[in-house]
Amino acid sequence: MSRLFMLHSAYGLATAAAALDAGIFDDVHENVLLPVNTARIPETSPGIDAQSSLASLRARFSRSESLDELLSPRHPTSWTPSDADLPVLRRLLVRAWELDDDLGLCVQSPQVAPAKTLLSLFPDARITIIGDGLMTYSPIRVDLGRTVAERVGRVVYADVVPGVAPLVFTEVGAERLPVPTAVFRAALAETTAADPDLDDLADGTPTALVLGQYLAALGLVEPAEEIAMQQQMIDRAMAAEPARIVFKPHPSAPPSVTSALRQRARRHGVAFVEYRGPTPAELVAERLDAAVVVAGFSTALPTISALYDRPIASVGAETVLARLSPYENSNRVPATIVDALTRDDSPYRDPTGLQLLVDAVGYAMQPRIAAHLRPRAERLLRELDAVERERYFAPDRLIDLGLPGAPRERILRRVMRSKGGVGRVEELKLTAAGARRRAARAWKAVAGR
Repeated sequence: MSRLFMLHSAYGLATAAAALDAGIFDDVHENVLLPVNTARIPETSPGIDAQSSLASLRARFSRSESLDELLSPRHPTSWTPSDADLPVLRRLLVRAWELDDDLGLCVQSPQVAPAKTLLSLFPDARITIIGDGLMTYSPIRVDLGRTVAERVGRVVYADVVPGVAPLVFTEVGAERLPVPTAVFRAALAETTAADPDLDDLADGTPTALVLGQYLAALGLVEPAEEIAMQQQMIDRAMAAEPARIVFKPHPSAPPSVTSALRQRARRHGVAFVEYRGPTPAELVAERLDAAVVVAGFSTALPTISALYDRPIASVGAETVLARLSPYENSNRVPATIVDALTRDDSPYRDPTGLQLLVDAVGYAMQPRIAAHLRPRAERLLRELDAVERERYFAPDRLIDLGLPGAPRERILRRVMRSKGGVGRVEELKLTAAGARRRAARAWKAVAGR
């Protein structure tokens, strides 16, 4: 019996390894790691099979097979063979990887290649979803069809938002299995590599950690806005009265961001250090014994809070929520969770309230896939005031879905609104054209033509 784990991130690898440690997977299968490098330029970004800090996690598996080498020079995300080629490829892979007929598949991102292709290659295999951070709390963003969705039996995820269950594949009744926090924390700790720069910083100085995301690259804010937001992060961090600010920038962020933050820290009279090492933000916060961790809507924030009990804060999450487009943008649920957990006097600190918010936002994002969540969305929206409602739900979305709290629809928008997949104006044109054709036929009949 064989079980393939197609994983692409260190977070996913740590989740799978911790699940194996926790006994979530039975031990009768041969667990085969199938690492893939989905970086845009794989040659400059080592995959999880090449990072020495992940060696102990990889050792949890019986063996490892390289899909990257098999597909080279083709990028794994472009692996979309035709349906006619699938049976041939299946036979070749079964032989090349020495797989048994009784096969299980564990994947991180089933909606895109190469994971989507793997699921199509083995149409009888049972499927387990391995969580990928806060993205797992969103509903699946594409309809994979019954032949795939109904084979998804379990979702295994790191329990970084305690008391809140992820939405992915709830529509097919997939069992949700959280990896115990202590086990995941131990697995994540194994990813620490030799890092002299971090060792030097771990000197006991009272520290606040600020994380950069480079939102300007996503088109969510202007560069000047992002600098202003990160300067506010420095201000927010000062509430913890640190002696030092450690800033971990996004790898692609320009030097101007660091320069602006250094000047802001200087105005506060606090030391400022930029850290660009390889250690994940979660472990940096732990090693530095951070008094607070401040970011935008970094998915590291809930993990740091849940695993290490560190105070967290965010800046700009409400702005991000307002600008994410389209509404079903996959960052919406992560941003919603971070905003709800870090707001002053947040009404969603209780897991029950946060679950209701996540369910409602998930339905609004994917109303067809997550149709079973509509009653939950209606319940929340009836309870919210206008300000709270607009923070998480776009007015146009409420109108389109006929949800409680939807504003009165403008006449022009009602005329233009799509109905049954056809624009309203176009529908009127088609109706008029049909009427003209019927009148022409009637006239011919009367005239005896």
